[in-house]
Amino acid sequence: MDDGLRVTDRWIVPAAELRERFSRSSGPGGQGVNTTDSRVELSYDLAGSPGVPESLRARALERLAGRLVGGVLTVTASEHRAQLANREAARDRLAALLREAAAPPPPPRRPTRPSRGAKERRLAAKKRQSQRKRDRRVDGD
Repeated sequence: MDDGLRVTDRWIVPAAELRERFSRSSGPGGQGVNTTDSRVELSYDLAGSPGVPESLRARALERLAGRLVGGVLTVTASEHRAQLANREAARDRLAALLREAAAPPPPPRRPTRPSRGAKERRLAAKKRQSQRKRDRRVDGD
């Protein structure tokens, strides 16, 4: 847990830049639910972190704009009963979010047109459907 968080091959978030907060999880859990602080909030200052490569910072800030509060990205995990498991889940979730935000944009779509065969098949299918519906009529048309 003391090592950094590996996002990509080039980007490792130092453990000193991650902030963890623990609180009580909600929901059922038996006798220990009111006494153990198993819920984890993991925060990372994306805007102010010196460990983020500049090429990735702008892209990540733009893509995560809806999730950032003051430049800080926060992830919570409370699905496990053990605090250690929730810490791992929060770290995995944060790494996945940062990895997705830092991914390069997809290549632009090249516009294509349907082939002549595809057009003919589509029209033939329409004619077959039209004929089928015409054959079902009972008004003698």
